[in-house]
Amino acid sequence: MSLGIDLGTSELKTVLMDSAGAVRGQASVRIATSRPQAGWSEQSPQDWWAACVTALAQLRAGWPQDYARIVCIGLSGQMHGAVLLDANDQLIRPAILWNDARAEAEAAALARDYPAYADVTGSLPMAGLTAPKLLWLQTHEPDAFAAIACLLSPKDYLRLRLTGIKLTDMSDAAGTLWLDEARRAWFAPMVTACGLRLDQLPALAEGDAATGTVPDAIADQLGLPENVVVAGGGGDNPVSAVGIGAVNGGDSFISLGTSAAIVSVTEAPLGNPAGGVHSFCHALPGRWYAMGAILSGASCVRWATSVLGLPDEAALLALVENAVPLDSPIAPSAPLFLPYLSGERTPHNDPQVRGAFLQLGHDSTPAQLGYAVLEGVAFALRDAMAAVTSTGAVVPHCMLVGGGARSQYWAQLLANVLGREMRTLHNSELSASLGAAKLGFAAIGQRQLLSTGLPIKNTFLPDAAHSAALSLRYGRYRSLFPAVQALHQLSKG
Repeated sequence: MSLGIDLGTSELKTVLMDSAGAVRGQASVRIATSRPQAGWSEQSPQDWWAACVTALAQLRAGWPQDYARIVCIGLSGQMHGAVLLDANDQLIRPAILWNDARAEAEAAALARDYPAYADVTGSLPMAGLTAPKLLWLQTHEPDAFAAIACLLSPKDYLRLRLTGIKLTDMSDAAGTLWLDEARRAWFAPMVTACGLRLDQLPALAEGDAATGTVPDAIADQLGLPENVVVAGGGGDNPVSAVGIGAVNGGDSFISLGTSAAIVSVTEAPLGNPAGGVHSFCHALPGRWYAMGAILSGASCVRWATSVLGLPDEAALLALVENAVPLDSPIAPSAPLFLPYLSGERTPHNDPQVRGAFLQLGHDSTPAQLGYAVLEGVAFALRDAMAAVTSTGAVVPHCMLVGGGARSQYWAQLLANVLGREMRTLHNSELSASLGAAKLGFAAIGQRQLLSTGLPIKNTFLPDAAHSAALSLRYGRYRSLFPAVQALHQLSKG
C-alpha cells in the first residue's frame, strides 16, 4: 500500500493506493492562509504538519487494515514557497507562498541584472517564485535572512518532519529559480545573486527516488509500519501529471485549482521566458514540461460566489448554466471579466495588476457576471496556451484536472475557447495525491503504475459556431489588458 500526500494551498489531501492503482481510502484537512498585508500570502508550516497528522489519523481510523500495510509514501505540494530553517531546523518565520506579490521589485532587479540566467533556470524572475522572495527578506527582514541555515519547499518540510532529512526533488527545485534545468543541478550563479550559498540549499533527488525511511519514533506517533520508504515526490503540477499519466512528450493538461495552468510535457527543456512560460523539470527523470500559469483559476469562482451572495460555487454554476446556454453564443456586448485577482504570470508577468469587470450595464445580471468569470479564466488560459505553444511544445488536446474539472459546462466552454478537445477524468481532483502515491511505489521498484492514467469520464469537442463568437470576445478581452494595467498604475499614485 502506498500513501500519497498532497500539500495544497487550501487543503492537504491524502490517499491510500494499492499496487493495482485502486484508491482504498482518502482524507483531507483544510489549511488557513494569512494575508498580513495587501498582496502578501503566508502559511505556518506547523499547520501543514498538524494537517498531515490529522489526515493520517483519519485514514488510520477509517481504513485500519489498509493503513497497516503502508510500505511507501510519496509527496506532492504547492510550489515556490519559501520555508526558512535555522541551524537547529527550527522555523524562522511563516512560509511565503507562491501567490505572494511582495517581491515584485526584487524580481525585476534579477531580470534586469542577470538577463541571461533565464535561459538556464527556465523562467523569468517573477515575484511568485522563490528566489526573489529571498532578496526581499535580505532587505526587509535581515535578521531572518541571516539566520537561514536551509531553505525548503513546502512539501519538503513534511519530508523533514517524516524522515529528518532535508532534501528536495528536481521539479520543486526548478520552481525556485536556482536550478539549471538542463543539467538538473543547482545553478550557483543565481544562488549567489540572491545572497545565498549552495550549502544553504537541500540535496537533490529525482521524484521517483527513495530519499529515506520514517524513523521508529515518528512511525509510532503516526501509527505507521516500520521502514516505510519516502519518495522524492514533486511539485503539485508535475505530480498531477504523473497521477493522470501525462508522462510522455506531447501529453498535455489543464489544472483548474486555486490557480490554473496549462502544461505540455516535453522531452527536452523548451523555454520562452520572455513570454512568461516556465520550462521546468518533470517529477520523472528525462522529462520536462512547458507551463503557462495564471494566478487565479477556480478561486475566481469562489470569489464571485461570495460577492454575489450565493451559498456555494454549485449555486453559481447552476445559475449560469440555466441563464446562459452554451448553444446560444453570448452577445459581444455582454460583460467581460479579467481574472487577475492576484496579479498575473503568463504571459503578462505583472503581480500587481488587478482584475476587472467591463461592459457592465443596467441590464447586467448575476448570471452574466458568473458566466464572464468562467469565460475570463478560459481567455486567460488561451493566452497561456499561445505562450506555451510558442516554445515548440504541442497541445493536441487537454486533460482537465482540479476542482474546476467537476463542471461539465466549464469544460465545454474551455473546449470552445481553446479550440481543443477537453477530457475530464475520474478522480481528477485527487490527481496530485494519486501521482504522489505512484511515485512512492516507484521508489520501492514498483514502476508499473507510472505509465497508467485515469479513466476518461467525459470528452468535450469544440463547437465551431460558438468558438467563432468567442474569438471575437477574446480579441476584445486582449485589447483591454493595457488599459486595465494603466488604470492600476494610476490608482497607485
